Amino acid sequence: MQSPEQKSNKSLYVGQEVDSLDAVLEAHLPEAELAEVRRLLYGKVPASLPISDAARKLADERQYDIKAFKFDAAPEQLRKPRVVKIGLIQNSIAAPTTAPLFEQYKAIEAKIAELIDAAGSMGVNILCLQEAWTMPFAFCTREKATWCEFAESAKDGHSVKFVQEMARKHNMVIVSSILERDSAHGETIWNTAVVVGNHGNIIGKHRKNHIPRVGDFNESTYYMEGNDGHPVFETEFGKIAVNICYGRHHPLNWQMFGINGAEIVFNPSATVGALSEPMWPIEARNAAIANSYFTAGINRVGTETFPNEFTSGDGKPAHKDFGHFYGSSYVAAPDASRTPGLSRARDGLLVAELDLNLCRQVRDKWSFQMTGRLDLYARSFTEAVKEDFKQQIIRDPSLGN
Repeated sequence: MQSPEQKSNKSLYVGQEVDSLDAVLEAHLPEAELAEVRRLLYGKVPASLPISDAARKLADERQYDIKAFKFDAAPEQLRKPRVVKIGLIQNSIAAPTTAPLFEQYKAIEAKIAELIDAAGSMGVNILCLQEAWTMPFAFCTREKATWCEFAESAKDGHSVKFVQEMARKHNMVIVSSILERDSAHGETIWNTAVVVGNHGNIIGKHRKNHIPRVGDFNESTYYMEGNDGHPVFETEFGKIAVNICYGRHHPLNWQMFGINGAEIVFNPSATVGALSEPMWPIEARNAAIANSYFTAGINRVGTETFPNEFTSGDGKPAHKDFGHFYGSSYVAAPDASRTPGLSRARDGLLVAELDLNLCRQVRDKWSFQMTGRLDLYARSFTEAVKEDFKQQIIRDPSLGN
């Protein structure tokens, strides 16, 4: 137990940013109150897991935030536990946006390599990297020159080969979100998650379904909406899916991954505080509850400054940075529990041990899927997309004409 002196001395800030909600709570609440507040915020708080010596050493040397938790399921008579460890990596860029492009990429790769090694030392089976981890999130600038050069093949691009090597090294499935260049179809660019198997093989890929057009998010300048539906990837460690960034704002996007059998849905993201931070703790957690699967939200950290000013649709004066990427990566379970988040301002690794049996146990308890009435909504949606659709509104006759 921490003493009041230890708590008061704990730094709550990284630069100008609050490190995390949990850091604030830990600094100001006695242990008993802290436990009750966490229960109210997070549901049944998962137990902490030990941090490996290698991961702890890395955290100390680099000031990374490394946390680990365990979600349990009830024992069953006819099924053994289905335990899997997942890992989430959040990171800032590692070289200025004015540096040569490959230098920028290699600097990030070096950081990611040591964090993947830390995940490997903790026995992670499935790892997810943040959206477009290979580059700055330059899609705010609307500049095609330079930034489109980060796009690569989803089959044999430089970052794909690196991830394949790391997957083989650690017997780990890795979800790698890249800017994909589709040379077979007119050099079309996509925002794509490549799923690399634990033997270094490419299992498949998924392209981002929903593209934002809000504020500084000018992503439709760069890539198209995805064209491959809602694939679920069956791996040695469980059935996984990838809901890329802005797709988390669309409940039907989450739902279709569940209908297709996902047990864990990763949400690699890049989102800034002024726009979306109040939504962040809610959306992936709500999806876990509504669809009876585990979810994992991953968000980058830091402020990325670009050489040229840009404007956007929010009315602000021209500016050179996108705002603060607030990290706060977390894992949520189908029973409404979730982990505390990683730092809002530091690179980090979150490890969570899951018993996938919890998915069916929650489905049996709440019957959300059994009572979902897909037939009813299928008919309603079919009508809603017709040109002559009329909204089902019953008007009070006393309102007159």
